Amino acid sequence: VQLQASGGGLVQTGGSLTLSCASSDMFSTFRVVGWYRQKAGKERELVAEIIRNGGTNYADFVEGRFTISRDDAKNTLQLQMSDVQPADTAVYYCNVEYGRTNVGKLQSWGQGTQVTVSS
Repeated sequence: VQLQASGGGLVQTGGSLTLSCASSDMFSTFRVVGWYRQKAGKERELVAEIIRNGGTNYADFVEGRFTISRDDAKNTLQLQMSDVQPADTAVYYCNVEYGRTNVGKLQSWGQGTQVTVSS
């Protein structure tokens, strides 16, 4: 699976940004699709995900500011970010999970897109 994330950039505190991810395969076929982020010197963390049945999960730090959506007609995965804060500065990655084994997830990652929030 090849994933291509886009939409990152520099945004002011309180502003909005929409990230988009394209996939070589249909997002609707994956078990879970989502967005993660990695801050400098930190581990990668989940931001939001959509389960195959349509259910969504958000990290606590999102606090209602971000919305994840999947457009099956365009085969894109989006993350709409609003009221961004400097703490949201990170590289954002789209992710798909297509299976699980007894040793972990089978998944693919996009190349990441940088989001920088200026104070």
